[in-house]
Amino acid sequence: MTDPSSPPEPSSSTPVISVVVPVRNEVGNVGPLLADIEKACEPLGAFEVVYVNDGSSDGTAAALAELEASRPWLRIVTHAQSCGQSAAVRSGVRQARSAVVATLDGDGQNDPAFLPAMLAALQKAGAQVGLVQGQRVGRKDTGFKKLQSRIANGVRGWLLKDSTRDTGCGLKCFRREAYLALPYFDALHRFMPALMVREGYIVEHVDVRDRPRHSGVSNYGFFDRLWVGIMDLIGVWWLIRRRQRIPQIIKETR
Repeated sequence: MTDPSSPPEPSSSTPVISVVVPVRNEVGNVGPLLADIEKACEPLGAFEVVYVNDGSSDGTAAALAELEASRPWLRIVTHAQSCGQSAAVRSGVRQARSAVVATLDGDGQNDPAFLPAMLAALQKAGAQVGLVQGQRVGRKDTGFKKLQSRIANGVRGWLLKDSTRDTGCGLKCFRREAYLALPYFDALHRFMPALMVREGYIVEHVDVRDRPRHSGVSNYGFFDRLWVGIMDLIGVWWLIRRRQRIPQIIKETR
């Protein structure tokens, strides 16, 4: 059995990019968002989209199955029960066939039109860059949610010093191998810039446009729960402080 955490074997059919989309109860959004992803990725060459159905209880599973029937580049991973956004992202990344993975939220607020620019930024930067992080402009959230985000990002930036204005943006493009080397925990997706820097990678940023939600309501709350978010923040701060110097190998023999 192939280890899903090992790098994909390159071939002529290997996708240039794997787009991972975590969803939970987003039946009204999967079709329109998938059409936007297809439009954005077709010019890039071979691509795949991995939808992770995180224990949906509405018609999301049926909608995805219908879409999959006519789209050979669409793959579906299904959780028996909801495990949260970070777990859904990880399941999708582990199944991804490309060495480069992009993620975006399943509610349609992240615009896939920015995926080519993010992929180009990652490819141009070289192997020292592990992550291109989207940063939202013109956010369509409520004033209260934007205030929450501003406070949380300010505290996080002060404590972790990750030089990222908006880690909550679901639009990310990264090296699969680098992501799978990160310590896994719930809410990992919100701390990726700091953890990538911890592993010795550089993080680049791209401003992206936010869109209104097409339908439905949010299924993944901000930092999920306030106290859990605070504990995660303290835990990541501890991980960064405990990081040992990264060895620079200059020679190896048999």
